[in-house]
Amino acid sequence: MPDYQYYRRALQGLPLPLAYLDLDLLDDNITAILSSARNLPIRIATKSVRCTHVLRYLLSSSSQFQGLMTFSIPESLFLADNGFDDLLVGYPNTNRQQLAALVTANLLGKTIIPMVDCREQMQRLQDAAEEIGFDQPVCVDVDMSSKFPLLHFGAHRSPLDSIEKFRRFLDDLDKMPRLKLVGIMGYEAQIAGVGDASPFNGLKNPLIKLLKRRSIPELTKRRQQAYKLAVERGHPICLVNGGGTGSIDSTRQDTSVTEITVGSGFYCSALFDYYSSFRLKPAAGFALEVTRQWSDHVFTLSGGGYIASGSINPDKQPVPYLPAGVKLFKDEGAGEVQSPFTYTGVEPLGLGDPVFMRHAKAGELCERFQQLHLIRAGKVVQIVPTYRGQGQCFL
Repeated sequence: MPDYQYYRRALQGLPLPLAYLDLDLLDDNITAILSSARNLPIRIATKSVRCTHVLRYLLSSSSQFQGLMTFSIPESLFLADNGFDDLLVGYPNTNRQQLAALVTANLLGKTIIPMVDCREQMQRLQDAAEEIGFDQPVCVDVDMSSKFPLLHFGAHRSPLDSIEKFRRFLDDLDKMPRLKLVGIMGYEAQIAGVGDASPFNGLKNPLIKLLKRRSIPELTKRRQQAYKLAVERGHPICLVNGGGTGSIDSTRQDTSVTEITVGSGFYCSALFDYYSSFRLKPAAGFALEVTRQWSDHVFTLSGGGYIASGSINPDKQPVPYLPAGVKLFKDEGAGEVQSPFTYTGVEPLGLGDPVFMRHAKAGELCERFQQLHLIRAGKVVQIVPTYRGQGQCFL
């Protein structure tokens, strides 16, 4: 693995802070992800990448990467304008203007499939499709969470958490002649997005492993039942989507699944260090500059308060990466304009030196930086814009 001096030399002379992507480690992660998915097609989750250059790089690296899962309609239209196609919008939208723009893009030859999970969403999409005069393909999000006694294990996403509710959904869909159901998404958030080897979970880790083992057969059955019922009702299902970086191994064993979504594993953000079933390499990070020295072992960085979304827990803070021996203060953490830390490492450290950090989540790093510095063989070989660098902020 590259060490502190490797990245320090690669980025020497560049103004800090900056975000970087190590292409050599990215390639290693690509290889590992392809191997884990076996022969199943992989749809790339754009929210975990948020850089059009990197999206193109991933798609061109293997024919096994097929299509993108986007996180909003405006993002999908932006990507379509930039030459991308086969876009599955992973989350429902109820804005009538945006729905009309999506249907129009499909009418003009793009493939952008919206997500639905209830009658009200479908009705708005049906109205747009009827007005424009186009039969719009849609994908349904089926809930994959598990309900144990006194515990909801999973994300609160789709209301379609039983085959009976899915049947009623299909009844409503039958009343929407302009909508064509072509896909089913069953995302197992509690498997793909919950680490079971986190130092922040303590004694919860064995419980999380147990709940995962019990949840996988249940969610697999529900996804297969939904697929079977949709086909029996005459819907031309051509894609069944599941999984995420943390659940590739279990998702690929579901015979109904036609593709797996992967995103965070490419950059391998810090939260993905906390899985017992796989190991990927930390390809993306950011560099901050030491601007103060409070004592022999206490320094201050400029910036750094790039906190990840989700529940407010310590694991959502950036993680000090290089040099070894950097530790943030618990009562100050990573700050809005400065981040103090203690240092017990062996590398000489002084004012102006970089400290390398990793974001807790993958794509959110690109919301804080306009550029990614691409490193290959110890040198910056290209500087490319993120979504933000292209003037885009979708959610």
